[in-house]
Amino acid sequence: MPNVQCRKHSRMPAASAHSPLDISHSPFDKPLLEARGLVKKFPGVTALRAVAFDLRPGEIHALCGENGAGKSTLIKLLAGIHAHGSYEGELRVNDHAVAFHSIRDAEAAGIAVITQEFALIAELSVAENIFLGRAPRCGPRGLRVDWLEMHRRAAVLLADFGLAIPPELPVHELGIGQKQLIEIVRAIDKQSRVLVLDEPTAALSEHDVAVLLEHLRRLRAQGTACIYISHKLDEVFALADRITVLRDGASIVTLATRDTTIPAIIKHMVGREISDLFPRRSVAASASEPILSVRALTAAPAKNTPPFLRDITFELRPGEVLGFGGLRGAGRTELRMHLFGAWGHRVSGEVTLRGQPFPAPTPREAISRGLVLVSEDRKRFGLVLPQPIGFNLSLSSLARFTRTPPRWRGLWAGLYARQLALIDAPAEHDANQHFFTSLRIKAPDQHTRVGGLSGGNQQKVVLGKALMTEPAVVLLDEPTRGIDVGAKLEVYKLINRLTTEGKAVIVVSSELPELMGMSDRIIMLTAGRIGGAFARAAFSQEKLLAAAMGRGAAQRGE
Repeated sequence: MPNVQCRKHSRMPAASAHSPLDISHSPFDKPLLEARGLVKKFPGVTALRAVAFDLRPGEIHALCGENGAGKSTLIKLLAGIHAHGSYEGELRVNDHAVAFHSIRDAEAAGIAVITQEFALIAELSVAENIFLGRAPRCGPRGLRVDWLEMHRRAAVLLADFGLAIPPELPVHELGIGQKQLIEIVRAIDKQSRVLVLDEPTAALSEHDVAVLLEHLRRLRAQGTACIYISHKLDEVFALADRITVLRDGASIVTLATRDTTIPAIIKHMVGREISDLFPRRSVAASASEPILSVRALTAAPAKNTPPFLRDITFELRPGEVLGFGGLRGAGRTELRMHLFGAWGHRVSGEVTLRGQPFPAPTPREAISRGLVLVSEDRKRFGLVLPQPIGFNLSLSSLARFTRTPPRWRGLWAGLYARQLALIDAPAEHDANQHFFTSLRIKAPDQHTRVGGLSGGNQQKVVLGKALMTEPAVVLLDEPTRGIDVGAKLEVYKLINRLTTEGKAVIVVSSELPELMGMSDRIIMLTAGRIGGAFARAAFSQEKLLAAAMGRGAAQRGE
């Protein structure tokens, strides 16, 4: 960063608190944003079918629907990504027809969109990303970037969100949840009249979610309108004034939140009743010896650094689902990555798998020993998006299908197996087809590009890739992140099927209802330690949150 100092600027006033908007008595009767009869077609697919939608000033309006319902397509029309002329129907802002040909056109009309795909530049700092394209200037004719003012304003925004992140820190050093919050901070600071948030809390902890929701309420009190898209219906009902449900590209119903219920919204979304979102398993966990045992595990980020994980002890038995929860930074990610061999240096402690010592492995060794990880960031760590479904399904199991001449074994086989046509293609195809069919992946065939699938179907591919390795222990990190209610139910049923087959499952989730609904036991982490361990009979959100905040270590509940 250049060593240039410029004048200081006055701090922007902070937002004030408020009471929720009462739509029935709202002074804002005229829509700020309106969609009339939107129809969007792609080759062979009609993504939107005469969608009608309106947004009032100072309103938080939720869009709900399964993946593939048309939510993302509608957002892209509002954001100018799908340009005017590529669709039928009309968009209106302040009762005037608008024609957005680019994202810049939408932003000029006061519409800011935060999508699920990060738009951050990893090599730039947090401050540079927040003020990208609108950096404060100083000097003659404003030719120089005012670095001091940029970092000062960034620090104010970050502190307002409760984020202890240095403004000069490169974005590539942030975790996925922190990146999501930076995206939100940047959009909110643009002071747009309409803020569109697509799954903004999918990667956030309970604490970060609470901070974000409070900020959105403050913005609502100031007259900012929000379109809020989330599969977390408890958040929707805690925040939104109205809810519009999309299904199969059509707008089904728009309801005031206070006049409906979560079961009613789910029924509109999926077109059927879902009586139990967390189906119970038909068999209990095995009483046999633990399949995974962790004793007094202490691990540091690297050699010669202070330990972060301290004295972690637990056991996992065949047929059991063990849930791990905690606030952001509690150590959930570090623990599952360490067990998989992808994080940290083991300082002390003992881990056994299937009764045998399991020293700090590499991911390849972990998979070969029967432990597999499904990462929360499926697009970055779980899938090769330009490749077909079949390619991705067998990616971690190629050794099963490789026929390599003896002189080529080792490095050559791993690097050039596909190029040298050493894959037993018929056997690979048959194995892929088994998982493609049994997981009910919604696609024409296994040759479909995985990047074009919905989030729920992409998650099925990641799960199929893990299961093809024939694991004994499956680590699931945020397994339902960013997928709809119907797809979540299918994932839960798959977890139950795994335990019925005698596999053991560890579920890491930021959603307490999900942990409580699927787990036999729950361990809450806090600051790298176990804050509390609870059997199903002792589950309660109050106890779990207390343990996550370091106030429940004595509550074992077993």
